[in-house]
Amino acid sequence: MSVQLNHTIVHVTDKHAAAEELAELLGVERPASYGPFRVLTLANGVSLDFADDHGAPDGQHYAFMVSEEEFDAIQQRIVGRGLTFWADPAHRREGEINTNDGGRGLYWNGPDGHNLEMITVPYGG
Repeated sequence: MSVQLNHTIVHVTDKHAAAEELAELLGVERPASYGPFRVLTLANGVSLDFADDHGAPDGQHYAFMVSEEEFDAIQQRIVGRGLTFWADPAHRREGEINTNDGGRGLYWNGPDGHNLEMITVPYGG
């Protein structure tokens, strides 16, 4: 068996709200409960296990590979919710998308300061 990422824990102040919001934005199945987690499973089988943090969570970076059609739909949901997005990870190019590596990408702020990204082509693609 080759090594694959199976899951990672996402620390947030409200696991229910954070997991539901991201599922809605990405257009994926609603999260399920497993032990103390709200689990959001992605198409490749990797799950984001949302956990309530009992302090101030440290913002992390999560990047999602999406199709061109999914990119358009997710961007529309981001805009529809009035969320700010950027073309760059330093959040300098507000309201723009990037065309790095021949694809499209953008960043937005997720729950508790997590920096979320979606791209249509892998880096170096």
